[in-house]
Amino acid sequence: MQQEKKAAGGLGGPQTAGPDVPGGTTARLMEIFNRLYRYFGPRHWWPAETPFEVIVGAILTQNVAWKNVEKAIANLKAAGLLSPEAMARATIEELEPHIRPTGYYRVKAKKLKAFINYLQERYNGSLEAMFARPLEELRPEVLGVFGIGPETADAILCYAGNYPIMVMDAYTRRVFSRLGFFGARASYQDMQDFFMAHLPRDNRLYNEYHALIDGLANRICLKKAPACLSCPLAGLCPRIGLEETGKSKSEDSPGTE
Repeated sequence: MQQEKKAAGGLGGPQTAGPDVPGGTTARLMEIFNRLYRYFGPRHWWPAETPFEVIVGAILTQNVAWKNVEKAIANLKAAGLLSPEAMARATIEELEPHIRPTGYYRVKAKKLKAFINYLQERYNGSLEAMFARPLEELRPEVLGVFGIGPETADAILCYAGNYPIMVMDAYTRRVFSRLGFFGARASYQDMQDFFMAHLPRDNRLYNEYHALIDGLANRICLKKAPACLSCPLAGLCPRIGLEETGKSKSEDSPGTE
C-alpha cells in the first residue's frame, strides 16, 4: 500500500491523457488539466511544513478563507501547539484563543481534540502508523471522527497521507457543471466517483488537479460575474447555467465564497 501511494512521482508539467474511455472523457479531463497547468503552473498545495499541519489546516479551513487559517496556524506554532503530542496535552479551552481567526473556534477546537483523541487511542499518536493503513480501511475511520466530513477527510488522506483520492468541493461543482460534465446539484460522492473513474489512479495528479480547479474558481470562474474572456478553458466551456456577458473581470482579484 505504501509503495502504491508514493509511486506517482512528480508531475513536472502537462500530462498525457492515459487510456481513453467511451466518449473521450479521460482525454477531455486531461486537456482541461493541461490547460490549467499551463496557465497557473504548479500550485504547491497543500501549504504546510508537516503532515500534521495539513490535518490541522484541513479542519480549520471549514467555512472560512485560507488567510484566516494561516493566522491560526501561526498562532498554534508560536504557542508550541502544532504537534500531535502538544495538542494532546492541551485542553479545548487552551486551543480556542489560538484558532479564533477561523470562526466557530469553539467547535473547531473540539474537532481538533476529537482527531487527536482518535489518533492517540487508535494509533498511539503515530501518523506514520495511521497512514500505513489501506485507503479503503482508513477513510471510513477518519469519516467517523467528530466534525470530519468527506471533503476534510479526503484532504487529510490526499495531502497529508499521499493516498490516491481526489478532493471535491463547491468549486469543483461550479466549474464542472458549467463545463457540462455533471449537474449543478451533483453530490460529493457522485463527483468523486466521476473523476476517479476517468483519471489515472495517481495521488500527484489528484493533488494538483484539485488545486488547479480551486485556483480557477477562486480567480476566474467566479460564482457571480465570472471572467469568461480571461479563462484558459474558454474554448472548451459551453458555459452552462450562465447568461451571455461581454465583460471580463481581472484575474488578479482573488475571491472566496
